[in-house]
Amino acid sequence: MLDLSHWFYHKHRRPWDLSVSYEEPEFELIAFHKQVGAGFYLPNLGAFFSTTHAPDVQVSATKDFPNGVPRITWRYETPLGVIERKRIWQAGSYSWAIEDWGVKDEKDLKVLGCALSGRQFAPRWDRWRAWADAVGTMGVVYLPVGYSGIGQLLNYWMGIETTMFAVVDYPGLVREVVDQINENNLALIDLIAGSPAEIVLMGDNFSGDIQPPRFFEAWSKRYYAEAIRRLHQQGKFVAVHIDGRLRGALKMIGAAGADCADAVTPTPMGDLTPEECRREAGPDFILSGGVPPNLWLPHTPVQDFEQAVLAWLELKKHGPRFIANAGDQVPPNAVAERIEIMRDLVEAHGKY
Repeated sequence: MLDLSHWFYHKHRRPWDLSVSYEEPEFELIAFHKQVGAGFYLPNLGAFFSTTHAPDVQVSATKDFPNGVPRITWRYETPLGVIERKRIWQAGSYSWAIEDWGVKDEKDLKVLGCALSGRQFAPRWDRWRAWADAVGTMGVVYLPVGYSGIGQLLNYWMGIETTMFAVVDYPGLVREVVDQINENNLALIDLIAGSPAEIVLMGDNFSGDIQPPRFFEAWSKRYYAEAIRRLHQQGKFVAVHIDGRLRGALKMIGAAGADCADAVTPTPMGDLTPEECRREAGPDFILSGGVPPNLWLPHTPVQDFEQAVLAWLELKKHGPRFIANAGDQVPPNAVAERIEIMRDLVEAHGKY
């Protein structure tokens, strides 16, 4: 199964707008997965629950066009002050680069805690069922839940460098805000535990060099372990998105109770071979991934691509707990034929 969304948007010059969510299934994207024989699983901008904020918190996402380039600004207005973050469109990579982090000091951090600690969530399982009906037997529909408290800081509001300085310079405040956000997140977890989805997708874009085991233990593990426990209690499976360095990360996420690592990227872009991934993860943790982004691109010989697929499929000698997938996603400018090459290799070599 593959996440073909970015590749599909780029190929067809479709909008990729982070300020909106898809309330209806992406029928053309799903149809393309079926056409090429790739299982579907990731509704990238699907909205399966609604979020409202406290009455004294105003939230907006607006778009402007400096020098003709789209830019999105997210803004929180709270009794403690105002913060906003900006991302600007990068046509070459078909992505939104971060132009301005919204939290720069202790005052801003308190504003973020105020804004995110009072969220309320309501189910929209009708939307999930519509996606599941559209996908049918060609895959599953993961239900994404977003970032943890520390993930909000690292990926949305502070960035890696400022977050790392903050946990040293004012760790008490960081702890307070992270705990506020995580406690609010658990209300969403409880809601999703009652959803019809079989698989819940969590993750902070984990990478073993950004959240190594000691950092994860201090700032993230308690939340993840509790969220996974609650989801398991209601019969859900949990996949966690690990799209960076794998050494240390696979083991720590498995130890937190997750069932599956999503977006696993082995060598040459990652730091572990497929065989090393299995040794790191242990025999029971599901590994979903396998083909790094650079191997999909036209400058890479097709033989290297094929060898990477076959090396991943060799994991079958350890058991069936792995999924043939891309390392994160099939990138823009990927060679279309390689999707079908991978499909055929899985068909020929992935069976027992």
